[in-house]
Amino acid sequence: MWKKRKIRLTKIVGFIIFNVLFTVLLAPFITFWGPFEATKTIAVGSVLTSRHPQVVKAFLSDQEISDIVNNYNNSNLNSNTPVQSAVTDTSAGITIETITGKTFKGKVMLIKDPKRIKVAVTKDLGVKGERVSDFVKDTGAVAGINGGGFCDPNGAGNGGFPDGLTVHKGEIVQNNIGSNSTDIVALDKEGKLIVGQIMADEVKKKNIQEAVFFWPPLIQDGKRCEFKDSEWGIGPRTAIGQKEDGTIILVVIDGRQPLWSLGAKMSDLYNLFRDYGAVNAANLDGGSSSELFYNGKVLNKLWDWAGERYLPTAFVVMPKDSK
Repeated sequence: MWKKRKIRLTKIVGFIIFNVLFTVLLAPFITFWGPFEATKTIAVGSVLTSRHPQVVKAFLSDQEISDIVNNYNNSNLNSNTPVQSAVTDTSAGITIETITGKTFKGKVMLIKDPKRIKVAVTKDLGVKGERVSDFVKDTGAVAGINGGGFCDPNGAGNGGFPDGLTVHKGEIVQNNIGSNSTDIVALDKEGKLIVGQIMADEVKKKNIQEAVFFWPPLIQDGKRCEFKDSEWGIGPRTAIGQKEDGTIILVVIDGRQPLWSLGAKMSDLYNLFRDYGAVNAANLDGGSSSELFYNGKVLNKLWDWAGERYLPTAFVVMPKDSK
């Protein structure tokens, strides 16, 4: 009797293992070749911006990827992005607006004085990152968004290693590019936002005070930069821009949440910054990193079920009367 039960249990376990493996093997085929368009769009957007974009290209042609991305044209080139509501905190010198597009929802924060924007760097640099809420608290800031890209040695995912160049208070605090050039999102001594390529020895020459690494630039000196939606897909986004009068524009868009917000393309970000009158703008780290923290709480809907991600850098907004 015991022997028969053991055989039956073995068969049941074997059946379960087989079905799990079968489902795992079929998952990418169902995702990329199946009829579920929202799932396919989220998958394309997520994988294209990961370290393994070749996974998408193994199942879909460049034309198919382009078609999927372009089917979600969130922004009309001839109209402004709708603003659902706006909250102005006069005492803090901040305006926060809720925006919506065809497939995205997000927040825009406007800060009149650009010199209030600083880069916060994890206090455990090279060991572990911090959450945006930690950066805000540690620096005495009033708000913050996630910052630049980072390396992930050994797949630890602890956010302790910023990529490219990182600058704080005019000093390079991290450089893993040597004398090569890299993409940068920076603020100089006058509070001007600088986007594009730079080398480490230009930091002092250009009076750069705060900077992180990420790309692509979206607008440079009032002109649209070169970028391809098909290389970035659709997903959660964080970006920064600046108006002619110096006003800083912080954008955080939710994504990968079919019942709430699928996300945005790079062209959506470009259209959004253009609508806000930006003369310079650039994309920052997105995906599960995308976050806007203000007044003691996260204002957007995080994609990661685990909550705030641990990151090496953030852009924080210092108090109005800080020096």
